[in-house]
Amino acid sequence: MHLDLNGVVLRTTDYKESDRILTVLTDQNGLMTVKAQGCRRGNSPLAAATQLLVYSHMTLFAYRDYYTLQEAAVQEQFLGVREDLVKLSLASYFAEAAQCVGVEGEPNGELLSLLLNSLYALDKLKKPPELIRAAFDLRCMTLAGYAPLLDACAVCGVAEPAEPRLDLQEGVLHCGACQAGPGRSVPLTAEMLAAARHIVYGDPKRLFSFALPPGQLAPFAALASAYLTTQLERAFKTLDFYLSMKG
Repeated sequence: MHLDLNGVVLRTTDYKESDRILTVLTDQNGLMTVKAQGCRRGNSPLAAATQLLVYSHMTLFAYRDYYTLQEAAVQEQFLGVREDLVKLSLASYFAEAAQCVGVEGEPNGELLSLLLNSLYALDKLKKPPELIRAAFDLRCMTLAGYAPLLDACAVCGVAEPAEPRLDLQEGVLHCGACQAGPGRSVPLTAEMLAAARHIVYGDPKRLFSFALPPGQLAPFAALASAYLTTQLERAFKTLDFYLSMKG
């Protein structure tokens, strides 16, 4: 049986002399493990499509639960990302996070769109990488079912909390004077809270359409990543590498 679908390569593992095992996030089947035979040969027509972060239209041959890549037409290589080591390290983190929350066999077009839009923003838009990171992290958690509750203080119910804080473990907003739970909470400015609400509740087509005053973007991005890693209960080496490269 043949499958025609679109997907972006999240991970590559060299196999034998010229093959490669791919982890692909697809529009129809969610996460898929795909074998690309001979793709590492210099004259292979599959060489470009089997690179990390490349988005392609793929034709797979399916036999039981085993998939082989037969043909691929590259749709986007995100060359601007590949030529910048800081952007590439951040994009690699996006791919690792998407692999962590994606599910094999379950279509998730929204997650694929988020990843592609984030890669496009890194590649083409004149947006700070930290803004893109914050938007990706909070939106990724929203799509994965871990959306923080940001509409009001979880303790007293006031819509605009004084000295707002986000409980990273409970995923709720609370006033500085209120204690939401025993977990760690981090402070938000009013502008950071508005940006978080825009990401979580707003139109995904305008995901990156927000700005923060000078000095607030870095802590906001750090908060967003801390929320993701706390909710998923794991660290990401790609994120650590990006932070070391960013300096």
